Amino acid sequence: METSHTFQAQLQAGGPSFMPTQIVVVPPLVVEALGGKSARRVAGTVNGHAVRLGLLPLSGGGRYLMLNKDLCRAIGIQLGQHLTVSLTPDPDPNHVDLPDELAEALEAWPEAETGFAAHTGAMRRAIAQHVASAKQPETRARRAVELAERLALGRHPFRK
Repeated sequence: METSHTFQAQLQAGGPSFMPTQIVVVPPLVVEALGGKSARRVAGTVNGHAVRLGLLPLSGGGRYLMLNKDLCRAIGIQLGQHLTVSLTPDPDPNHVDLPDELAEALEAWPEAETGFAAHTGAMRRAIAQHVASAKQPETRARRAVELAERLALGRHPFRK
């Protein structure tokens, strides 16, 4: 089992200019302990809440974690708040939590499952997130079927 690296940080506004969000800057010593520049995905906790996140590069050097609004709401944190963060390298960096609707669509359509598996971990997570983010069950099911159809036909999952 990997050693956990714990640090205190402040939740800040930041992220890419096209997607303003909340970030936690990871101290350089922790980044090095996690594997330096080769570290891409981490698992751990933010204020005791389990997370699996990407370790993203800051312009000018350094790394940060991006926390979306839903995650901040689930943890109960706000901008400016000080957090306790504990991280280890993700033991399964390509892990994807599939929503039930997408899992059923992929299971029912072997060609779609093959197409899904051919994508990178980041793209598979984006596909799963697109289905899971729908609020209505009907919308989740529709998105899962549309994506499965595109994947089965060898097309890009998000382009019609």
